[in-house]
This record gives sequence, C-alpha cells and structure tokens, in this order.
Amino acid sequence: MAKDKKKSGDKKAAKIAKAAKQEKKAGKKEKKQATKNKDVDSDAESVDLDEVLAQYAKEQEQYHAITEEPCEPPKARTSSTIIGNPVNENELFLYGGEYFNGATVNFYNDLFVYNIKKDIWNKVTSPNSPLPRSGHAWCRAANTKEIYLFGGEFSSPKQGTFYHYNDFWKLDPTSREWTRIESKGKASSPPARSGHRMVGFKQYIILFGGFQDTSATTKYLNDIWIYDCVNFVWHTPKLQSARAVPDARSSFTLLPHEQGAVLYGGYSRVRTVAGGKQQQVKGKKQPAAGGAQRMVLKPKVHDDTWFIRIIPPPADQPSTTLPTVSWERRKRPANPPNPPRAGATMASHKGRGIMFGGVHDVEESEEGIDSEFFNQLFVWNIERNRYMPLNLRRPKANANKRANQQANVSRRDRARADEEELLANLKALEMKAGGVAAATSDDEAEEEKEQEEEEDTRPEKPRLYEFPHPRFNAALTVQGDTLYIYGGTFEKGDREFTFDELWSLNLNHLDGVVEIFKRDLEDWQGSDDEADSEDEDEEYSDEEEDEDEEDKSAGASTAPTSVTDSPIAAAKETPEEDIGTTEEISALTDTLPHPRPFESRRAFYERTSEAWQNVILDEMSYGAAGQTKTPKEIKKAAFDRAEEKWWDCREEIRALEDEQEAAGIGEVVSLADKENTGTGGGVGRRR
Repeated sequence: MAKDKKKSGDKKAAKIAKAAKQEKKAGKKEKKQATKNKDVDSDAESVDLDEVLAQYAKEQEQYHAITEEPCEPPKARTSSTIIGNPVNENELFLYGGEYFNGATVNFYNDLFVYNIKKDIWNKVTSPNSPLPRSGHAWCRAANTKEIYLFGGEFSSPKQGTFYHYNDFWKLDPTSREWTRIESKGKASSPPARSGHRMVGFKQYIILFGGFQDTSATTKYLNDIWIYDCVNFVWHTPKLQSARAVPDARSSFTLLPHEQGAVLYGGYSRVRTVAGGKQQQVKGKKQPAAGGAQRMVLKPKVHDDTWFIRIIPPPADQPSTTLPTVSWERRKRPANPPNPPRAGATMASHKGRGIMFGGVHDVEESEEGIDSEFFNQLFVWNIERNRYMPLNLRRPKANANKRANQQANVSRRDRARADEEELLANLKALEMKAGGVAAATSDDEAEEEKEQEEEEDTRPEKPRLYEFPHPRFNAALTVQGDTLYIYGGTFEKGDREFTFDELWSLNLNHLDGVVEIFKRDLEDWQGSDDEADSEDEDEEYSDEEEDEDEEDKSAGASTAPTSVTDSPIAAAKETPEEDIGTTEEISALTDTLPHPRPFESRRAFYERTSEAWQNVILDEMSYGAAGQTKTPKEIKKAAFDRAEEKWWDCREEIRALEDEQEAAGIGEVVSLADKENTGTGGGVGRRR
C-alpha cells in the first residue's frame, strides 16, 4: 500500500513538473514572439506591405453596406485631402492622411463628412473603399458631380518601406459610394506616385507630377496625363518637341482655368556637386580644381508658373478624338511671397488662388536645417498673374448707422434675399419677353433653395483676429465664399507637431478666423532635445501677436492717402520675359464696369446690370453665327460676369477702402445716386 502511495505521489510530482516545464516553454515562446514583433517594428524592411494591405482589404469587406454615423472630429493627421461637396454646399469631405507620433506612423482610409450649418461630423463606412494612404490627390470633375481620386502612398510603421498606389477611384457625393475605375481598352494608366496634383477641365481630369520613393532614392516626375470622363480612358498627350516643359516636382499648385489649368511652384531635390575647394568666378562660387567632390541631392523650391492649354476636339470629330495639349511658360508672378516657401497650399476661388502657410529652409549646417514657418495668407489673381496679401479686418469701432443695420441681418437672410430678388427679376424679365421657364429649371431652383434654407444650428464659435499658428502642408478648400484650413505640420527642434484643428475664414469680409474645433496632442514618443519647446512656441506666439499689433498700429498711422501711394501702385514689378502672357494690369483700369469702395456684390450688380447685359449682347453679336441666348440666359450671364468682376477687383478695392477709412471716409456714394434719393441742395454734400 505504501508503495502504491509512493507511486501516486511520484506521478503527481511528475505532472506538476511537466506543467511547469510547459508553462516555461510557453513563456519562452511568447517572449520570442514579442521579440520578433519588436524586431518587425524596429526593422520596417521586413514588413510585408502587400500582406498588411490585404488584411486592410479583408477588414473592409466586413462592411456590408454604406453607413454614415455621427462621430467626433477626425484624429490628427497630415497629408490628407479636404474638398467641398459639389452637390451640397453645406458639406465638406475629408479623406485619408497619416499621423507620425515620433516613433511610428499610422495611415487612414476613413471618409468624414462635415455638415457646416449643423457643426456635425459623420463617418462613412463602405465595403468598397480605397486602402489607407496619404499624399494622394483628388478633384471635382468640371462637367459632372463626381469626385476623382488617384494614387498616394503607404509605408511600414518605421517608414523603412514605402508603397505607392496607382489606383483610380470615383466618389459619388450623394450616396457616398466609392467605385474603382478601370481604364478601358489597351490604354495604360499613370504610374504609381504621391505628391501629385489633379484638376478638372470640361470632360477631362488633368494629372501632373509627384514622386516615387523606393526608400533608397526618390524620383520626381513631370509627366502629364489626361483622363476622359466620357470615354473612360487615360492617355498621355503628344507634346511639341520644341516646347519647354516644367521640371519634375511635387507639392505644387494646380488650379483650374477656363482654357485648361495653371501650375505654380513646387518642391523637388536636384543633384548638385558638393565638396572640394571653391573659387569666385564672376561673383559666383564654383568648384575649383582639386579637392574631393561628390554628387548630393539638395532641396529646390520652385517659383515658376506654367499654363496647360487644352483644346478639345471639334464637335464634328469622333468622341474618341484626343484633345490638343500644350505647355506655355508664363511670366513670374508679380509680388510673390518672399522668401519662396515649400509646403504652401492653395485653393481655388472665383478665378483666384488662396495660399496659406509654408516653410523656408534658411540654412543647412552640420546640425540640420534651420527653417522658418509662415501663417500668411495670399491671393493670387490668375489672369493678371499677381499676388496680394490678405489681412484680417477687425470690427469697426465707429461704424455708421447703415453698417450697424446690415450687421443685424444674418448671412442666411442676406443670401435668401439675394436669391429671391434674382429669381424675381428673372421671372419679370421672362414674363416681359413672353418666355416661360421650363418646369425642370424651377424644380432645380427650388431644390437648391431648400438646401440653402437648411436651418443654421451652429453654436457660437471662437473668432480670432490673427491667423492660425505657422505651419506647412495644411489642407485647404473653399466652399461658397469661405476658406477652410485643416491640420498641417510644424517642426521645433527634433519634434514634429501635427495640428488637430479646423478653421474657417469668410473671404468676403475677412472678419476674423473661426475656430471650428481644436485639440492638443500629448502623445509624442520621439526624441525631444528641447524640453521647453512648447513653452517656446507659446512665447513665440505671444511675441508674434505683439509684433502684429505693432505692425497694425504702424500701418494705421502711416496709411497712404492717395492711390499713387497705395500698395497697389507701389507693388508693381517687371516680371522676366516668358512665353504666352501679357503684361499684368490693374483690374480697375479696363473699360468694364467695376465696383466702388464699400459697395456690396448685390449693390454692384443692381447698379451695373444693364451694362453687363450689353456686354453679353456685344459678345454675342461678334460670336459664332447663330449664337442666341434667351433673356433669362442673358440675365444669368450678366450676373455671373458681374460677380466675377467684383471678386477680381476685391483686393484692390479693399486697399482703397483702407485708404479712405484712414482718411476718415466711411462710405462713398455717387452724386447720381444722391439725386435719386430726393435730397436737395447741400444736405447730403460732404464738407
């Protein structure tokens, strides 16, 4: 019996020992797996990106339908894209991007919808959506309501291995449905890339530039591709061999134009000889004989301007006939931002470009690059090829009675009144001419009116009278007449700050920057040599604010009192001679009607409506044979031309307003307008 007990005790001890051994073995296995995972994170080269992306695609398929649910504002990210909904002026779309916390980088493929009037964010999930990416490009088609997206990049967590996309997608802004587009026929599609730009023109999508990063080297591109939205085909246009083309670049500006598109600026790295002794040759340093020399890549900020002219095929040609495409180098813009800056982003608005931010690398040393960041806002008039700064306007301390009354009217009421008045005028004109508007046009007008009359439930937001913190690579878009600035990046020492915020600015009034949302991040995991970087940033902001106040005070005390002393006249410079452009002129010197200081768009159109209609009629008389317009079409064309002219003159008129306000003039009324009011003698005369 004792023997049996001993045997049973030995068996029990053996089981315990075996269990302990297995537990120890499992612990070693887990530790080994953790070490392996750590090695994967630390050595990004061993990450299989195809496998990672396949896992993302598998997770995407779990969504069985397109859903849209309220959510918090998007997580912090950079190199994302934001665009206004082409169907609903009350919505913005934000897609993709990446976030680097100092140790690893995360990529996103979520689509967010921001409702402007309700101040609500919604997140869209879909079974068919592009994979996570940043550095992609998208644009609105010119003659349809879709949004097109191409390319972008994805990388391992440590950014040791990069993957560039060459897929092409279409987003339906109403249903939120993504559709991957496959090019028809044997036509090829653009190679994979990121940092490129796209813009819509008639039935075409124009794509240019970008770069490809293979970890070992970076290749910049200068190829141009045209996508036909009607025939669903990509093609590379045949260019004239004798014509110059832009240098390869990324992060440039590509804006729409009525005859194609306009390109400005960009960034690239070019091969340069470094090392060896240098000698002065005609005032310039050049490598001398002897000394070790090597080829290095140095950053280059481009400041040239190009025009892409696209001539669609004649109407009698087959629909598959390719358009004629040519590059034309323009003169350098007048008064461009100085110094030149990379990462300055631009959005299109009323035939103009609105530029914000950027960075200028001022010195390269053994310790790295010293950089200067900007938060200035510029407007680029594309036709006159001229830059002008945009400054915020604080509320007037001594506004007149009329200005106070206008301030009490909400933006919604003003927009509604303008639209109702325009529709009433159009209806009266049609009835007078004996024409009847089509029912479909009335229905469309009612739908648009209902969208605009959506109740504005936005809470009161903070309004600042200084631009957001300096940054580069912010995402910009214009919806209506409002500029939206999302995110961006700022660097301080070894630390990289990704801004998690959205701002808006009314481009008409420039009455302060509205903070839609703003969150501070405290998850930096990288090296931070400057422990007091955040405090220094705050001190920097305070000092900058003091300097801005001093500049404003100095500007108010030294305001010019005549047109010849104004920045408009003083800012002219002679650009270098290039191809295909004319000398830039002021928008106030042509023979067309132009707005007066302090005159609203509505008042300008009321005063010049007949003159603009005569302009349209004259153009029709010299146009193609048989070209006719109904009274309604003439009225609408006159309204569009008046609005275009009002925005074209906006910055110059605003400068005149500042001059007159500095001289004590708050409003300008013509004598003819005064006579019509019935006031006599010297009652309304200025003394």
